Amino acid sequence: MQEEAAPERVSILGVDVSAVTMHQATATIERWIRSREQHYVCITGVHGVMESQRDPDLLAIHNAAGLVTPDGVPLVWMSHWLGHPAVERVYGPDLMRRISAISASKGYRQFYYGSRPETVRNLTAALTRDCPGLDVVGGLSPPFRALTAEEDEAEVAQINAAGADIIWVGLSTPKQERWMAKHVGRLTAPVLIGVGAAFDFLAGEKPQAPLWMQRNGLEWAFRMASEPRRLAGRYIRNNPAFVVRALGQLATQAWRPSLSNRTRAAP
Repeated sequence: MQEEAAPERVSILGVDVSAVTMHQATATIERWIRSREQHYVCITGVHGVMESQRDPDLLAIHNAAGLVTPDGVPLVWMSHWLGHPAVERVYGPDLMRRISAISASKGYRQFYYGSRPETVRNLTAALTRDCPGLDVVGGLSPPFRALTAEEDEAEVAQINAAGADIIWVGLSTPKQERWMAKHVGRLTAPVLIGVGAAFDFLAGEKPQAPLWMQRNGLEWAFRMASEPRRLAGRYIRNNPAFVVRALGQLATQAWRPSLSNRTRAAP
């Protein structure tokens, strides 16, 4: 049977976002598990795109990922306006739920890396309850500091010994993207997926925005109201800048075809 081609990408402020639906994202991840291809997945919203404007290394990490899914509704809207009308939001918690349900039926093994030990325990309990038969082979909560080379090697050995197919990484952006890029290939699991706050949401430790807010691009407002001291600066800095730059990209995209048409029409 012929394998599906890699999903197309759409450049949003230089970040090559995968033009995917939820079904396409899960199918791609399953294909990697079957073929044992090693890739990492960035679940990216406005925050990740804007941090990539300031950090060329983070931009390169995103563009080297196997998938960069549109986690935020603004990236879905941008994808539509840039010629990919079928793109859907592939939100970290929803992807984790979907892949966990598939894994329970097909035997894919999970490992959770990040957050606090209590959160990892609560996450494991919640997902194994909701997805009977889900095989969680381990979890690890690193310290909130840079690891020594020896500590890093010990973690790699521990994770590899667990024999996971998917490593879920909950370290927040940009830390989780850097960790995945550094460890892909050193870890035997074919798939690494950075899902940030999904650990907290699915463990039941933080509330998620109502669906109407999620669907209308207002989740940021709910999260900022829930954690103003931690998140207000991020949203105040990133959201207006994203709007300005995104409008500039759309205006440039609209101008180029118009200019090209006038050039072709000239005698």
